[in-house]
Amino acid sequence: MKQLLIYILVMLILVPQAIDADTWKNAKLHYQWSFPKDHWRRDGYKTEWWYFTGHLEGEEGSRFGYQFTFFRVGLTLSKPGVAAEWDAKDVIMGHASISDLSTGRHLFSEVIYRATPLLGGFGTFPDTAIAWCRGPAGTDGKWSLQWNGEAFDFEMVDSAQEMGFKLSTRPMKPLVFQGPNGVSKKGEGTASHYYSFTRLATEGTVRLGQSKYMVKGESWMDKEFGSNQLAENQVGWDWFSLQLDDGREVMLYMLRDRSGGVDFARATVVSGNGEATYVDHSAFEVKATDSWKSPEGETTYPARWSIRLPGEAIEIEVVPELADQENRSKRVKSVFYWEGAVKVVSSRGERLGKGYVELVGYGSGSRPRI
Repeated sequence: MKQLLIYILVMLILVPQAIDADTWKNAKLHYQWSFPKDHWRRDGYKTEWWYFTGHLEGEEGSRFGYQFTFFRVGLTLSKPGVAAEWDAKDVIMGHASISDLSTGRHLFSEVIYRATPLLGGFGTFPDTAIAWCRGPAGTDGKWSLQWNGEAFDFEMVDSAQEMGFKLSTRPMKPLVFQGPNGVSKKGEGTASHYYSFTRLATEGTVRLGQSKYMVKGESWMDKEFGSNQLAENQVGWDWFSLQLDDGREVMLYMLRDRSGGVDFARATVVSGNGEATYVDHSAFEVKATDSWKSPEGETTYPARWSIRLPGEAIEIEVVPELADQENRSKRVKSVFYWEGAVKVVSSRGERLGKGYVELVGYGSGSRPRI
């Protein structure tokens, strides 16, 4: 869903250009997909994101969860035509986190730039570059996302946080659409185009402080683009990407309204051979069984879940690997959300898989503007 996280108000503050709100494209069922071309930017849509999460293992028992996301936020459908290097029709924003599951430490980094030649931007098919930007202030390095011919290579670095990673992926299963023909409904008249690589073999390096780890593991990739992903009454979402040890994957999201209730929900179950089954909200149940309060402010998040999809013979518990995996923006105090590595277990505590959970729109003033 990621989508997650695009705070248009933030963009208006940092990039004072008019948004051409009446002419953006919305997701349509008849969209003509073309791969690999559609891995690159999709002009004409207001928001777009490339989202990766995964579990990695290194030497001497080190374990990590990570997140890497690039967002494109459209400001205008074409450049304003001002003869200046700062002339831009898009903003590029990056979020990255590392959860050190061996030590219990969680680190978060962010970047935001105008899409201009000196700061960052988006490639054009068939260039290998999909997106890139400079690192945070004071960092001698860049963030980038590349197509490697099979899947994706990406890297980030933040000198102040003393964190970074450089990872390469290849598909273990084929791409799947999240909804018929890749249209993911979010309510009446709201939707996005959405597809995933639900299991990517991953290897590379993770840097924390003065330590560098050679790592291997599995990742999940989402790509979404659209212009009206949330309705006015929707304030956020709970989103799950789960990789089960039996070879299946589960994507599940629940959009919440202003009362805190579930306004709209859907799930996808991917079989061992890569076939997707779409599940209506009436056919699954998610119950939060614990909570966690952020040490920064007064935000309380759900922190453990019981999930049942009886038609798919799935009955599982989802448990955070670390309690505090909240991403807190240092740039804009209203940008905060929980994005964390989880384990999947049975009611008796037996391991059944792993995954990631994203919790957006909890706490006062944190509604995403997408």
